Amino acid sequence: MRVALVTNLPPPYRVPIFNRLARHPGLDFHAVFCSAREPNRAWDLPPMEFIHHPLRERYLTVRGRYIHHNPDVLPLLQRLQPDVVITDGFNPTHLYAFGWSRWRQRAHVAMTDGSDQSERSLTLLHQLARRLVFSRSKAFIAASEGGQRLFRAYGVDPARCAYSWLCIDNAAFAPPAGLDRPYDFMFCGRLEAAKDPLFALAVARETARRLGRRVRLLVVGSGSLEGRVRDEARAAIASVELHFHGFASQAELPALYQSARLFLFPTQGDVWGIVANEACAAGLPVLVTPQAGVAGELVVEGRNGHVREADVVEWASCAVRLLTDDGLWRACSRYGLQRVQRYAFDSAAQGIVDACRIATGVDGVAGQTPTVPKRRASAPQNEPPVPSVPPTSPKLPSQAPAAQQVRAHRAVRREPQAARAVRNSAERSSS
Repeated sequence: MRVALVTNLPPPYRVPIFNRLARHPGLDFHAVFCSAREPNRAWDLPPMEFIHHPLRERYLTVRGRYIHHNPDVLPLLQRLQPDVVITDGFNPTHLYAFGWSRWRQRAHVAMTDGSDQSERSLTLLHQLARRLVFSRSKAFIAASEGGQRLFRAYGVDPARCAYSWLCIDNAAFAPPAGLDRPYDFMFCGRLEAAKDPLFALAVARETARRLGRRVRLLVVGSGSLEGRVRDEARAAIASVELHFHGFASQAELPALYQSARLFLFPTQGDVWGIVANEACAAGLPVLVTPQAGVAGELVVEGRNGHVREADVVEWASCAVRLLTDDGLWRACSRYGLQRVQRYAFDSAAQGIVDACRIATGVDGVAGQTPTVPKRRASAPQNEPPVPSVPPTSPKLPSQAPAAQQVRAHRAVRREPQAARAVRNSAERSSS
């Protein structure tokens, strides 16, 4: 089974998944990148061990977002002739690939990192684009429970959905026993208004006032607000010792996370928030806003941190409890270490394979009609106490609940007009 996945660019948290797909027996996996790297991304990429095709870069910048427009995806797909086309967005390039799959009667799989929350303010045109694509897709891939809810909101049958979690190398971040953590707080991310590093500094300052001592804050990242953060730090030098690390490579990150006790994630909007995976894997309780996709899924209120609106006083109160109650901190740390094991590269890769099987109705390896396994329900809020030692990583099935065997089918007639319509409206319906 040949699979072409069309995506904006190679993100570091997806590359290990793609590497696993390249090794999957019976799967001929190709990644198609609209761009090698967007200008606002300073990612440190792991080795890419899969077949990939960078398109000629063409994009527009709209309110800080990059709208990719790569018509050369069409001759590339015509040359590759994939059995399954996966698209993970609604840029014109994604819509071109979707149109090609309709024209050539190939199975299309819609994939999203988004959620019902992150897409609740879409314009009517954006919603119509999703209805068009979703109504003509054979299978779906969500990165979270929020993504599953998004698909359901558009009338998608959960039995046609698989999960491909956003994840990291959990083992690389696992903290050794007896670890010294010299920093009270850590902030990691771009130093931009949407990530709100100034709020993190304000929380540290208020926490210091309540504790009656100076606190230490580690800031990892770079961005346009660095000057302002430094100025505020100088004004608060009596209560906050701030250490700027700047941009960190993937190899540096585990030791940085392991040097702190609490992780501050005051984002104004993240479809997920992979930094929370890194923090949990390093044993840090997380304070996060509800605007992050991890809130309520990876970060559970009162279990491995707190989910709170961006209120300095409230965040400082939570921080004081965690920094002064060692038993509470250890319980939250253990629970985070345990919970993050759900999100692993192997299960994320299997989710993409499962979606391709649903889309084609045939197991690309064995030639058998696939049976969709039942998915365990999410861990409830009132789970029993966390054991003192994190258990072995549980293997979660990648599929959504299914009451019956999935019997996917291919389109029985050609619809070239659909492809033409997509081409004509692509520039206006991108996101």
